[in-house]
Amino acid sequence: MSEYYLETKNLTKKFRKQRAVDSINLKIKKGSIYGFLGPNGAGKSTTLKMIAGLLYPTEGDIFIDGHKWSRKDLRNIGVLIESPAFYGNLTARENLKVHTTLLNITDSKIDEVLNIVDLKNTGNKKSSQFSLGMKQRLGIAIALLNEPKLLILDEPTNGLDPLGIQELRDLIKSLKEKGITIIFSSHILSEVEHVAEYIGIIHQGKLKYQDKINKTENLEKLFMNVATV
Repeated sequence: MSEYYLETKNLTKKFRKQRAVDSINLKIKKGSIYGFLGPNGAGKSTTLKMIAGLLYPTEGDIFIDGHKWSRKDLRNIGVLIESPAFYGNLTARENLKVHTTLLNITDSKIDEVLNIVDLKNTGNKKSSQFSLGMKQRLGIAIALLNEPKLLILDEPTNGLDPLGIQELRDLIKSLKEKGITIIFSSHILSEVEHVAEYIGIIHQGKLKYQDKINKTENLEKLFMNVATV
């Protein structure tokens, strides 16, 4: 069995003549937190959408726990890409009930995930009235309903205030303790440095760097050296 929960081999996505993602080879160890770094437009979201089954690769392969990716693997993948999708006129609990019904999941999972993301005391408050941080946590709660082994988060701290960032940082760390493998994208170096164990740096569609984070190394300097080559 592979030590990597997620691997890509020469993963490529073309939009007409443009290579948005160009032959990248990700290696993400089981139970780890992997920070996927890159400037806006580097190919982060496109890569994550292919892993999540939202886009078809033009070339290359994706492997989940040692086998080639198939639609069945979506049962073990939780996804929050771009803005969380929920019904603003429903409470957090009601939103989750919609998803348990669609996924044929027992309602006992609702209290479990609300507790994990610290939304259990929101009562009858409509989700449209939530703060941005609460909305992000609700999106993660929805992604956790199917007990994923892999969690994909695309720019999860975008637009959050410092308190919201800290809450989300703590949440991501707590999910790792449950054995979930996490890949999250960001262009904010400090957030990746605080949370991730491994990083990959993508620039102009190419994976320019991939390794375990060295706490003694200046991540900003490393990023600038890699992203400007």
